[in-house]
Amino acid sequence: MRLTSIVIALTGFTLLTCVSPRQFKTLQHENRNCREENDLLKGENEKLTVDNNELKSRMEATNKNISSLLEDSTRKKSELDHLLAEYNQLRQRYQGLSSSQETIIKGSDTEKKRLLEQLQATQEDLIKREDELNRLSGTLDEKKANLEQLKNELEKRNARLIELESILLRKDSAVNALKQKVSEALLGFENQGLTVSQKNGKVYVSLEEKLLFKSGSTEVDVKGVNALKKLAKVLEQNPDINIMIEGHTDDVKVIPGSAYKDNWDLSVQRATAIVRILLDGSKINPKRLTASGKGEFMPVDPGKTPEARQKNRRTEIILTPKLDELFKILENN
Repeated sequence: MRLTSIVIALTGFTLLTCVSPRQFKTLQHENRNCREENDLLKGENEKLTVDNNELKSRMEATNKNISSLLEDSTRKKSELDHLLAEYNQLRQRYQGLSSSQETIIKGSDTEKKRLLEQLQATQEDLIKREDELNRLSGTLDEKKANLEQLKNELEKRNARLIELESILLRKDSAVNALKQKVSEALLGFENQGLTVSQKNGKVYVSLEEKLLFKSGSTEVDVKGVNALKKLAKVLEQNPDINIMIEGHTDDVKVIPGSAYKDNWDLSVQRATAIVRILLDGSKINPKRLTASGKGEFMPVDPGKTPEARQKNRRTEIILTPKLDELFKILENN
């Protein structure tokens, strides 16, 4: 700017010395225009300088902002990369969890199906058991009624059983008493081939052949008659006693041509002979007596010696208490 002013001054001075007044005015006028233009340019220059400084300031601020934005962009990119990495990890985990969930769901469906089938089977079984329970309940009620009826019958039977036991006790007492009376009445004959025993609720009076009969005969000896008469007196006093007379022989066959067909015939006729003696002159009811023959088929000694055969040749008088009262109770049952 100073150089321009110097040039203008020199030019004016030259013009003053070299040009005419008209030209000088023209130059002066141009000079004035130049000054004005110079001032104008100076003002514009100052304005542009201010604008330039302002733009520089704004540019510096913009550069700072750009640098900050670059740094922030770099940081954001780093964060974004980190987030992307985390996202990928999470996505992989999600996919793994989704796969596991599908497996669990499929397994859960299978388990649910199994449990439902089991539940249905259990319900069906429960229904069956309820039906069975109802049926059993009805059966139980019926059985209770039957049980009550059986209980009543059992009580009645117990009462009858007690009554039977009482009768049996009375019978046993009667048998014991009878044995005692028979033993006392026949005491003098017990060492002469007569024995008195008790078994199975009966009294057995066993008389050997030597006390009653001669060999092969049905005629009773005097000693035997006396023993039978004493026994008859005891039997008269005990009308509730049934009397069975059994004849027994040995296994020796009857002699052909004798009065007896066989040992059966001999044993029966001997039993009948004793029945007649017991009834002769006594008050014994004949209905109480039974005569039977056993022949040689119920020996007391299976031996073949003379001693064994002598034991087998015998007559047994079996005394049994009447059991009419007992039979009545059994018939009522």
